[in-house]
Order: sequence, then structure tokens, then C-alpha cells
Amino acid sequence: MTPRFSLTAAAAALALVVAALPAAAQDKQFFRIGTGGTAGTYYPVGGMIANAISTDKLSASAVATNGSVANVNGIVGGSMESGFSQADVAGWAYTGTGIYDGKPKVDELRAIANLYPESIHVVVKKGLNVKSVADLKGKRVSIDEPGSGSLINAKAILAAYGLKDGDYKAENLKPGPSADKIKDGSLDAFFMTAGYPAAALTELAATAQVELLPIDGAVAAKILAQFKFFAADAIPDGAYKDIKGVKTVAVGAQWVTTAKMSADVVYQVTKGLWSDKTRAMLDAGHAKGKVIRKETALLGLGIPLHPGAERFYKEAGLLK
Repeated sequence: MTPRFSLTAAAAALALVVAALPAAAQDKQFFRIGTGGTAGTYYPVGGMIANAISTDKLSASAVATNGSVANVNGIVGGSMESGFSQADVAGWAYTGTGIYDGKPKVDELRAIANLYPESIHVVVKKGLNVKSVADLKGKRVSIDEPGSGSLINAKAILAAYGLKDGDYKAENLKPGPSADKIKDGSLDAFFMTAGYPAAALTELAATAQVELLPIDGAVAAKILAQFKFFAADAIPDGAYKDIKGVKTVAVGAQWVTTAKMSADVVYQVTKGLWSDKTRAMLDAGHAKGKVIRKETALLGLGIPLHPGAERFYKEAGLLK
């Protein structure tokens, strides 16, 4: 056998292997779920769901991101197949309103499910004599990173209390780094939109003296009237160690995808979300997992359902 013949035979064998790869790859559907920062609630919940719905034909994974806006952009840009989004952000993107005013409508955005309420947390260091959001004037306040729904909510709430840009010293940090700066004394307060208990505040409450500010009374009524995606909510006593509960407002956390995704894939994903296996993992894995219920999967959706998800909900008797 000449060297040339050996190389030709090897090349032919390699070609056969490579030719077989696409068919094998097509058998496995990769389905990325954009979540949020690792110290929030999106990330652990996304990880649980990804683990639960993965099969030999579907490989789901949770991806840490900057949050709602980043996830919508990632879905449209093709860097992820789906993601979690606040109801307000998803609705604004789909209709080209709110923070998407003047930008092209993201009319390919489709819903898989409403998941759980995300409570607005306003965390402040004790001892600053701050009793209301209005008292944050002149204080060092983190309103989260650009690309997050938390930042949008923080600005809306600060404005409702009469504080505009420049009235406070804004920082753009995720909840984890914000908690670190509260501990070292270089930050006074931070906003976080997350289902309780959120890891960043759970860890902070164990090592530092902090409290939650309420969003209630006439200001809350004004916020609820102005922004229909907000709902009255409360963070109870004991959600975080030694932190008194407060009245607040919340937005829905929703799982969204693109109309370009196959209906069969989204059907399998939706069916997997509401399987007994996922139910067990959600109940055991995180406090917010317990409130992710099939019965509330269609609440507060401001965008159309994906046809694959719609098929599942019709079969489940939740849609006619």
C-alpha cells in the first residue's frame, strides 16, 4: 500500500464519519434559556427547568445574562432559543412601546408560560434613617445594569417618589456586587426585581444589617394606575433572616421564545415544563418553584402564545 493510497483511504473514511455527523446532530435539539445574574432568581429557576426538561433528544441549558432586555435581544439575535423576561419588557418589545418606543417592534416574540411574580425589592442599609424611597435622595443607589428589567422598574419607582436622574448617586450593579458594596459601606441601597427569596439578599441578610423599604399607600396606587403590568404584592416576614416584611409591587416573570422556533420543539419544551418530573424539581429546588403552576401559566401574557405552547395548553384543557 502506497502512502498516497493510505491517505486517500483515510480521507474517504473521515468523509464517511463527517457525513454521518449532521444526521446525529439533528437528533439533538439544543435549547438555551437566557436567565439573569447568578445571584438572582431567574438563574437557579432556569437551571432547574433546563435539567428537568432535558432528554436524549433535547439538551436544555440555562445561560447567565443581564436579564430581561438582554434575553429579548439574544432571542432575536439568535444567541439563545428562549429566555425569561419580565411581563412589562416582553410587552413593550412586542408592541414597540415603553423602552422600545422608536425602535422596531419585536413582533416575533412569543410566550411559552407565565411563571411567577417578581417582587420589587428596595434594600437599604440600616442606620441611615431611610424610611421611604423618597429618602434615597442624595444616597448611593444601585439600580442594576443596562439590559435588566430591574433598572426600568427602579427608575419608574424612584420617579413616582419624586426622584429623577441626578437626585441620587446611581450605580449600575447586579444584586450580588450591590450586596458586597452594602457590606463594605460603599453603597447605601439597591433595587432588585426578583422572586423572593433571592440569593443575593439571603446571603446579605445573614451577614449585614439591612432592611426593605415599602412601596405602598398613595404612591403604590399611582404606580399601579400608571403601569398596568404591575400588581400589588408583599414580601412576608421571614422571607429573609431578621428582615421585616413590606408591601410592594410585582411584575410577572415569563418564559418567551421566537416565532421562528419549531412548533414541535416548543410543544415538547412546554410539555416538559409541566411534567411530573419538573413539578418535583421545582417544589424541592427553590421557594419560587412552588408557585410556578400550570393553572397560572396563561396569566398576564401581553404577547401571543407560541403555536407549540398553544397546542399543549389546548390538550391540557387550559385553552379552548
